[in-house]
Amino acid sequence: MGVSRLDVFYRRLLLSKLFIGGWGKPEDLKRIFEFRKYIGDRERCRSLVPEDYPVHINKTEEHTDYQIHEGFFISPLEHLVPGILPPEAVKARFQFIVPKKWQKNRPVCIHLAGTGDHFFWRRRTLMARPMVKEAGMASLLLESPYYGYRKPKDQMRSCLKNVSDLLVMGGALILESTVLLHWLEREGYWPLGMTGISMGGYMASLAVTNWPKPIPLIPCLSWSTASSVFTTGVLSKAVNWKELEKQYAINSVYEEEIIKLLEYCGVDSFKMAPEFAKNDDSLSLSGDVRVSVGQSTRAGGEAEAELVDQVLSPGTSGGGLGYLPRSPGANNPLQGTKTESTKCSRPSLHRESISFMKGVMDECTHMANFSVPVDPSLIIVVQAKEDAYIPRTGVLSLQEIWPGCEVRYLNGGHISAYLFKQSVFRRAIYDTFDRFCLKYPNLH
Repeated sequence: MGVSRLDVFYRRLLLSKLFIGGWGKPEDLKRIFEFRKYIGDRERCRSLVPEDYPVHINKTEEHTDYQIHEGFFISPLEHLVPGILPPEAVKARFQFIVPKKWQKNRPVCIHLAGTGDHFFWRRRTLMARPMVKEAGMASLLLESPYYGYRKPKDQMRSCLKNVSDLLVMGGALILESTVLLHWLEREGYWPLGMTGISMGGYMASLAVTNWPKPIPLIPCLSWSTASSVFTTGVLSKAVNWKELEKQYAINSVYEEEIIKLLEYCGVDSFKMAPEFAKNDDSLSLSGDVRVSVGQSTRAGGEAEAELVDQVLSPGTSGGGLGYLPRSPGANNPLQGTKTESTKCSRPSLHRESISFMKGVMDECTHMANFSVPVDPSLIIVVQAKEDAYIPRTGVLSLQEIWPGCEVRYLNGGHISAYLFKQSVFRRAIYDTFDRFCLKYPNLH
């Protein structure tokens, strides 16, 4: 399947750079990876967020057929990993759009923000208000850390300053979503579900992996990992590779210490595919993505066949997810490339940085590195066939990671789907909630 012309063109219009500050403090990365081990295991972190965690409503607006409640609470991440959030992001803010007349039950869908979705206007206008009219469904819009009122003063628009910022955002949103789900349960709303578009879909998926009950999940225009977004998708052109390469070369802590903390070992991980960056012709030495319109960077069928061969090959385990046991002395394709330069020629710094990026992103965003949602049949994924922002080749599919989930494909790319397919996203939400009510009519 080819990639969307509009996706490629739109990316060329945006001149801003991501991660101008680099990887982030090594100490922060270490703390994030350690915390990931806890939130990646649903059973280990059942008590991380108390069911009576305080949530406050400080303003209510009356409209013709709905109310808008504005509220806030302190992000649990501030208590669990103190100081990891910027001061501006510690207070989590949300809007709760509630219909004045319910059609059936009191359903609420939590919407997490996509890239560039500051404050609440976009989600309120395109999703929440139509959902009140079409289905009598309430929507809770959570503002992401680093966005809107929670944006650090030194951050330019939506461009996260450090790679670590995206990982902190994900950890915060998992915990904050749990706070809101508990609160909605206490207030008597049912059924509850989660959705998001693009980055919001990734974050909603991560949040649901941590929820201990069956719950509807509708991730739109997202996939199994964010690593491909920043290494092979068109957004990789916006990454400040020059600064990342410089820091990776100068500070040996990334290669000698941080890499040892990366535990994801799926068949699509950088550990299992050391030639990832070396053989990927979609990446030039400047970090640009060479896309010929009408052609994908790799043939989807070939990539899928390779993955199947790797999954079924001897030595893999974990129900087809390609997990391998990690031993203390496990060979790491990147580890030691500098110290063993006399034995083999060192890959280019750019390629090493891409592989490191893949490892870091997979560690904290790959769905196979987190618990499987309690009931994957309550998941409807909406994907664009020609999405150039969210590459699907070369990574595990959500169907492999979450057997039983449904994937619906739209014609076109990421941008056109975002602009013109909101009604399709809403239809998927209604269908998933209906499926939940049929399967769990007494689960409240």
